[in-house]
Amino acid sequence: MTGKPLIQEQRISWQRLALTAAGVAGTVFVVDAFLNRDTRDAMSTAEREYLNDSFKYTGGGLLLTAVAARSLFRSGAAFRIMAANPWLVLGVSLVGSIGSMMGVFYTPTDRPIQKHAFWLAFNACQAATLSPLFFLNPALLSRAALYTCGVVGSLAYVGSTATNDKFLNMGGPLLAGVTVVALSSLAPMVLPMGLRSLALTEAISLYGGLAVFSGFVLYDTQKILQHARLAEKGLYKADPLAESISLELDMINIFIRLVQILSGQQRRK
Repeated sequence: MTGKPLIQEQRISWQRLALTAAGVAGTVFVVDAFLNRDTRDAMSTAEREYLNDSFKYTGGGLLLTAVAARSLFRSGAAFRIMAANPWLVLGVSLVGSIGSMMGVFYTPTDRPIQKHAFWLAFNACQAATLSPLFFLNPALLSRAALYTCGVVGSLAYVGSTATNDKFLNMGGPLLAGVTVVALSSLAPMVLPMGLRSLALTEAISLYGGLAVFSGFVLYDTQKILQHARLAEKGLYKADPLAESISLELDMINIFIRLVQILSGQQRRK
């Protein structure tokens, strides 16, 4: 009697896994067909290596952030962060994140120890900010992480196979979009609003932010490829560690919004 439920549970898990994989594959196909009608022949060796190095640092940074955030949660630091003044937490996290990020950008590549120290500090700041998320259902976080990998993977594929500079002209509109998203996120904290206005600003912050940072994945992927071509000609100093910061921020912002969307759906059920 104990074997049947286990077999049934395992079968359901495999079914969900298959459906998720099919959904991710379908998303890649649809996004590629919609955004990438004109594709390049192939990436050069320099472009491929530079893009791979940038994504390796991105994956490593996200792994360090997740491990550190989990450690902060288990040590009780996440609870203390949530109990602190939100403006103080926001200010410290902004100063720490922006300061360490600028350190990564402006430290020369011939100082690898200092550059990696700033990179580790940046990931530590992200971990401290994200650690309270572990109070949520682990299954919800896993789903959001899986969806994030699917979205970013499909968009990165589109950006890397599209014709050169196709999405680089999106920088201005994306900057305007992220400004609107940021203002819509902060508006409820500083302005008196009714329920309808709060719902509108929340929708702009969640779904508008999801669209904007998805666009940033396309933009940043093509920016990396452009930098690879310039570095190959000796016109740009190759720095995959700095390139990874932009991709990491894109993925974190997409992940946070997916967590909020999924948790909202869970509450309404």
